[in-house]
Amino acid sequence: MLTMKKLEIIIRPENLETLKQILSAHGVSGMTLLSAMGAGNQHGEKDVTQLQGGNFHINLLPKIYIITYVKDISINDLLVDIHESLTTGDVGDGKVVVSALEDAMRIRTGERGEKAL
Repeated sequence: MLTMKKLEIIIRPENLETLKQILSAHGVSGMTLLSAMGAGNQHGEKDVTQLQGGNFHINLLPKIYIITYVKDISINDLLVDIHESLTTGDVGDGKVVVSALEDAMRIRTGERGEKAL
């Protein structure tokens, strides 16, 4: 069994279609996508929003959070393509976290390892 990796990718919403094209070009066919709010080094936008019950300081920016799994052999080129295609040079471009993936199983078939990806 070859080594597998889990990618957690946090990007600006406007970069989603580009990221999907990059993943597809690298043979990544599946992903889980979540809409998220977050702040990193840019500390978010400081805005006061009036909601029922009072005023709230919101310093979070909209982000897209993607989880996907890849074969280890394709990871370096994939990371280079993500960086080169999505960077603006400004804080808030996002992050990619790579973790070792010990095993995976497709529930429908019981396939394990890379066959489950």
